Amino acid sequence: MGSSAGFRRRPRRGSLQYWHRKKANRMVPRVRSWKKITDVKLLGFAGYKAGMTQLHFIDNRSNSPTKGEEIRLPVTVLETPSIHLLSIRLYSDSAYGSSIIGEAWSDQLSADLARKLKLPKKRNTKALEDLQNKLDDASEIRVLVYTEPKSASISKKKPDVMELAIGGKNVKEQFEYAKSLIGNPINVGDIFSEGDLMDAVAVTTGKGFQGSVKRFGVSILHRKSHGDGRRKVATLGNWMAKTWRVPHPGQMGFHNRTVMSLQLMKIANAEELQVTPKGGFLKYGEVKGKYVLIAGSLPGPKNRLVRLNFAKRKRSSVFETIPENIEISMESQQ
Repeated sequence: MGSSAGFRRRPRRGSLQYWHRKKANRMVPRVRSWKKITDVKLLGFAGYKAGMTQLHFIDNRSNSPTKGEEIRLPVTVLETPSIHLLSIRLYSDSAYGSSIIGEAWSDQLSADLARKLKLPKKRNTKALEDLQNKLDDASEIRVLVYTEPKSASISKKKPDVMELAIGGKNVKEQFEYAKSLIGNPINVGDIFSEGDLMDAVAVTTGKGFQGSVKRFGVSILHRKSHGDGRRKVATLGNWMAKTWRVPHPGQMGFHNRTVMSLQLMKIANAEELQVTPKGGFLKYGEVKGKYVLIAGSLPGPKNRLVRLNFAKRKRSSVFETIPENIEISMESQQ
């Protein structure tokens, strides 16, 4: 209504993009879509969030106002121990969506995987042959992989299991590539390269059940307006209608979220290039193995699993080539 009626205009409280703000069901987030590429390789990876640091280098972006000057770039450190193949899955398309028509487990599995899954006592040695006979009916091949958290600096031994898609258009090439992964560790450098754009998927930091003031930024009422509380919504609208557009109290945080089009700045090994600041990362410790540096911040607290996928959207403000002579800040965070 107009100002003549005595009402003020205001933007709505909270974004309906994330409605409803549901608590995540599991710690490993689900990826619902994958970028289609012609190279036959895995389309994703996973790592554990260690913390953030800074990079010092000369800006080489052509359209940047700081071109040729030394800048500092905040980056997130992900420790990325190798992942291993669990099983190969065949999917077929139908009028009701994709469905699994066959699966073959690897015969070389880690003993720590028994902490997560109930492993079969007897393995079907002819499972791969059965899958190969069904390739004509398959439309896509995906793999189940599991992480190796004991190789990272987190106090966790139970692996995380997730499904990854494979690039390429030929199902037979995807199947041969998946078979080559059996028994071989998969490193982040086998999938991504420095300068790639990627999407980061993770479960955000949980904040529990919160009121409408903290959850949606609702203004606190005047001290004389309501005697039964000030940190609440003044009106919930029509009694007979659904009030899902009104900012209610509820779950805040611990949601599945995706941050899109982040640039991978560095892939390195802690034995060759140290990244741990003096005193270690707060609430994490020391990065001892392979890691990646990603420009910007990632969802989730430290020690949480973050999934990396090839970006589905383009971005203009990126580095065409990764600058040389990058220095990593080693200042203490204590």
